Amino acid sequence: MKKVFMLLAVCASVIFADAQTTVRGSKFTDNWSVGVQAGGVTRTYGHKFFGDLRPVVGLTVAKEITPVFGLAAEFNAAINAQHNNFGPTGYPANTHKAFDASNLSGLLRVNLVNLIKDYTGEPGFVDVKAVFGFGWGHEYYGHRYNDRNLLTSKAGLDFGFNIGADKAWQVNVKPAYIWALTDGARASEYDNKFAHLELTAGVTYKFKNSNGTHNFVLVKEYDQAEVDGLNAKINDLRNQLGAKDQKIAADAAAIKKLQDELNDCRNKKVPTPPVDPGKTVNQLETNVFFAQGKSIITAAQQPNVERVASFLKSHPAAKVAIKGYASPEGGKAINDKLSKARANAVKDMLVKKYKVDASRIVSVEGCGVGDIFSEPTWNRVAVSTLSE
Repeated sequence: MKKVFMLLAVCASVIFADAQTTVRGSKFTDNWSVGVQAGGVTRTYGHKFFGDLRPVVGLTVAKEITPVFGLAAEFNAAINAQHNNFGPTGYPANTHKAFDASNLSGLLRVNLVNLIKDYTGEPGFVDVKAVFGFGWGHEYYGHRYNDRNLLTSKAGLDFGFNIGADKAWQVNVKPAYIWALTDGARASEYDNKFAHLELTAGVTYKFKNSNGTHNFVLVKEYDQAEVDGLNAKINDLRNQLGAKDQKIAADAAAIKKLQDELNDCRNKKVPTPPVDPGKTVNQLETNVFFAQGKSIITAAQQPNVERVASFLKSHPAAKVAIKGYASPEGGKAINDKLSKARANAVKDMLVKKYKVDASRIVSVEGCGVGDIFSEPTWNRVAVSTLSE
């Protein structure tokens, strides 16, 4: 007996250690199950194996501590089918009670499948559990003998077949060996003369856990250094995101400012250029204004180009000379190039869009920085001079 209790102490230590690493975070209310079973039980010595077979029914309540280790409380009662049986100690029952013997056991259960190979997070179709423990047996005798209490020990296997989409149900086949260790008259011992062979089958329901399933779920654990490193990365990403948000806000403000300036330019009334006294009456000028640094003709300025095209179409002998200018910002080389590009933009639109014969454009010049207007920004212009 001393060796048995030492074995139980070692198993309890393994269970505790395994629970700290495998199922940390599992609640006490998780991984409970209840099962019912029925079958037969018969003496292993001095009796007919099948002739003295008695029906047995029972109930099992279990708590799985880890995917490998669990505990169970099992209660089985033997039915007095013949009214002339022998209890675990060999005494005749001779009782007319429906149940003439019972056994309540506390069992340690070891899942051999999960012990041999690592648990993958979901049970397979078959579980095989080795069970061992001690119990309290009771024999119900008639008037001739007193009822008996005895210490029992049970060892066996539990073959469980997991069924259902969630594997919440299990069909069980449970062969076991039960010893009557004491009967009040002899010392505690494992003696096959005072033993029973039990075979039951039943069904078990596994209650739903706090993780939303009916079984264990594997959770990867991190050490504190790894957690601290991940938190540092998260904080760095948050800081980067905050900086990007600030830049986006600043860019949005700059875009709004430019849009407001563009709207002001579009809504600004185009000034009438001063009349050059030296011009003849048969010369006309049309101005096309540009944005800073640009040589693209906007929709607002396109009507001024169309005026030139309309005049040329209505006056077949007319010619046009185009001069481009720039405002004082920027270097000379850039302004010379920009003024030339503005003059060419007007020419290209006349030829390509309004189908003006290129031969009627007598000159296209880039004149650099202009001083036609007193307002410097107004000198971002291409001047088309029409003459007959």
